[in-house]
Amino acid sequence: MEIYNITEDIVFSSIQNIFDSFKKSNPDNFCSCKQCEIDIACYVLNRCSPYYIVSNRGATRIQRDSLEWQQLEADIAALINEGLRRVKHNQRPSVQHEAGITPDIRIPKIGFNIPVIGGRIFDGTTFAPLAGVKVELHSNGELVAMKDHNWQNPYTLVSNTAGSFTFWPLPVPAKKIEEHKIFEYSVTVEAQDYETISHFFKVPAISQEQTNVQFSIERTFKLPDIYLFPPGDDEKNG
Repeated sequence: MEIYNITEDIVFSSIQNIFDSFKKSNPDNFCSCKQCEIDIACYVLNRCSPYYIVSNRGATRIQRDSLEWQQLEADIAALINEGLRRVKHNQRPSVQHEAGITPDIRIPKIGFNIPVIGGRIFDGTTFAPLAGVKVELHSNGELVAMKDHNWQNPYTLVSNTAGSFTFWPLPVPAKKIEEHKIFEYSVTVEAQDYETISHFFKVPAISQEQTNVQFSIERTFKLPDIYLFPPGDDEKNG
């Protein structure tokens, strides 16, 4: 059974119409690249209610000329306007902001899907979550490539995520399906006024034909909490 969120259709269609209008006039110089489109859509969808249908019967109940529908479209238009201005002032620095450019994902035809790798970092003395800390994911001494440009490596912890970090590695090419392999990784954490620490771990995976794998919190490979200590306090971290 497939479930469709009609609100998503309205949001993406409305954003596309606005971006198309930018070809004629864009006095506020809003960016219309694919990444900004996605960021605006996320901003809007996180602030409006979904409208689900599961069949053609549900679709026929939708009255586009109803007052309820018109109000929904008006609310979405207002949110898109807010999203345009928010995203304009908070553009992702790792993205080439040019209209029509879709980032190259480089997914192999057959490969190992590595789950999202996540963990948390705390001050070892106060047990408070840390921010401004650089975290790197390595394999064989090199930084691990991410599934797409939205997943940074290195990653710097921000204050509103309670010390949490996540990495989603790019699938690793394989020669055949159903091949079993164990991948070795390390997470290195660096922060001013703390000792640098590395945590080593292994992730098992099975190769398969690649599809558009969606993010799932259930597929997160969770690392044990990491505690940082000032220089000279190594024994407390042992």
